[in-house]
Amino acid sequence: MTNEANTDVVRAVGVVGAGTMGHGIAQVAAQAGYGVCLVDIDADALARGQAGIDKSLARLVAKNRLSAEESAAARGRIQGSTSLEALYDADLVVEAVVEKLEVKQAIFRQLDAGCGRATILATNTSSISITRLAAATSRSGKVIGMHFMNPVPVMTLVEVIRGLGTDQATYDAVEAVSKRMDKTPVEVHDAPGFVSNRVLMPMINEAIFCLYEGVGDAEAIDRVMKLGMNHPMGPLALADLIGLDVCLDILRVLQSGFGDPKYRPCPLLVKMVDAGYLGRKSGRGFHLYA
Repeated sequence: MTNEANTDVVRAVGVVGAGTMGHGIAQVAAQAGYGVCLVDIDADALARGQAGIDKSLARLVAKNRLSAEESAAARGRIQGSTSLEALYDADLVVEAVVEKLEVKQAIFRQLDAGCGRATILATNTSSISITRLAAATSRSGKVIGMHFMNPVPVMTLVEVIRGLGTDQATYDAVEAVSKRMDKTPVEVHDAPGFVSNRVLMPMINEAIFCLYEGVGDAEAIDRVMKLGMNHPMGPLALADLIGLDVCLDILRVLQSGFGDPKYRPCPLLVKMVDAGYLGRKSGRGFHLYA
């Protein structure tokens, strides 16, 4: 298989990381007709991810957005594994693990060594430099950012980010894959936080400072932004949905990347992450969850 000008070069998709983003990406890829291999080194995390896909597909069927036959076909296209070696034959691999540069670099090095030379290596990073990740490989032309939004099956945006060396054929192929997944690809430049999180995270951080300084309680802050700015979800509830640990990681990337104190994470955010209050996934964040 070769990645030439033809954009229809992707038939098999690999996803690294079976968390909220990873299993969502695997689901939409399978719904688009791709054969998918979902990999997580933690067998329990892999099982939770597969269960999350089952639940999401069932919800789509219940809402008449997908037939039972389409759901079964999509689920049948997804395989699971705890080994990265299972992805060596993929045409496109999307990494969706923790937002830590060194973890992502290690994965990219192994994929670069094991995958075919035509394989595109994409990352779902929400803030880390695509160029730095590409430098961990010998295929900078085939490395690209493919930043999905949460929840993946619902949100239509995919930020597509070129690294310094990303070639046009790779961009064209990823743009075509995004559209086949019924997403809207938007090209942005490789800068800390890209567009989405460079704009969003300072707003969330400022909302946390409002809570920290006693300007309002969490419910009041979220209600003001929902009713006054017509946001579908308040910034603190959104932080809980994203994961407070993820928000903290992104803010630290922004602070380090720009060297600007305006990105300094609120001390309350740091304290809550230290306490294990990570939002919806832990049952407690700025709000409580069953």
